[in-house]
Amino acid sequence: MALLSFKGVGISAIAACVPKNKVNNLDLTEYFSPEAVQAIVEGTQVYERRQVSNEICSSDLAVAAAERLLLDNQIDKDEIGALIFVSQTPDYRMPATAFFIQKRLGLSQNVFAFDVNLACAGFIQGLCLAFSLLQNAGISKVLLLNGETRTKVYSRKDRRGAFLFGDASTATMVERSDKFGCSHFSIGSDGGFADLVMIPGGGYRNPSSSETLKEKIADSDGNIRCDEHSHMAGEDVASLFIRVMPKHIKSLLERTNTSMDSIDYFILHEGSNFLASFIKKKLKLPEHKTPSILSKYGNTSSASIPLNIVSELNSKLMGEKRLLLTALGAGMTWATAILDTKDMKVSDMVEL
Repeated sequence: MALLSFKGVGISAIAACVPKNKVNNLDLTEYFSPEAVQAIVEGTQVYERRQVSNEICSSDLAVAAAERLLLDNQIDKDEIGALIFVSQTPDYRMPATAFFIQKRLGLSQNVFAFDVNLACAGFIQGLCLAFSLLQNAGISKVLLLNGETRTKVYSRKDRRGAFLFGDASTATMVERSDKFGCSHFSIGSDGGFADLVMIPGGGYRNPSSSETLKEKIADSDGNIRCDEHSHMAGEDVASLFIRVMPKHIKSLLERTNTSMDSIDYFILHEGSNFLASFIKKKLKLPEHKTPSILSKYGNTSSASIPLNIVSELNSKLMGEKRLLLTALGAGMTWATAILDTKDMKVSDMVEL
């Protein structure tokens, strides 16, 4: 595992934006019987999600979150040296969405702007990139944006994804300051499992065509999707999670000599109710230290961890706090971070 440690760098502020449109999963009976829907919802524990309209893209949510962050914290835009946009649902194939965001936010032309194509573990990995950039004296603030419109890439006729994913974006200000303590990141990956969560059609290996857009019965459960819809081999992902994540988390705690009791909050990427419940039980995590948003926002990919912070913790992060963040995502890749924070400012939720 890659282990990276930092001192004097941290998160000063976070904001989040979700679509106004709420989807009640129990109402999704167009393609499934009411009995099937009830069983799916009770199994996933995702009762409500947010879904963008057709004209709203990830960048729109990200800009709204960033504008709230900048306004609430009276941040001088010229002090932002880098803009990182983490997403697997960008506005275009080319160019990177970060450039459009840089323009819309009115950031300096000197800003280092780029996209990162990562999914559920993307907040932690993007945060690690931001911390790394801040080791250079030429950059004092990094704006990290995580934005996903996952509802656009899953088939409504596929019970494996239609009920689970929601849309959201978050903005995180990362900066250098003596007030921040030590932070540690552990990151790993295994491309041998890259096909467990993927969109097989529509890229340059398998370009868009009438065939990639043709809906078909995809499995023995009767789920229907095309090759340009995302699919997830849920059982295999769960098996990998169970095998990797508890050891991964414990390893970082041991290597950094960090006790479980010293952690104020464990912020999990809630890929599913089963996975979140498993890790809580396996590591004996106390409920009051593990905030959850799965039931009302679903799986929002790389935005899920910071969205959880905005939704559930808010003013609870004033003063000195220690957080453990952990996630496994498409790739497959996994990441865990231990952050020593101080006076993290959390804005109220924005709706677009």
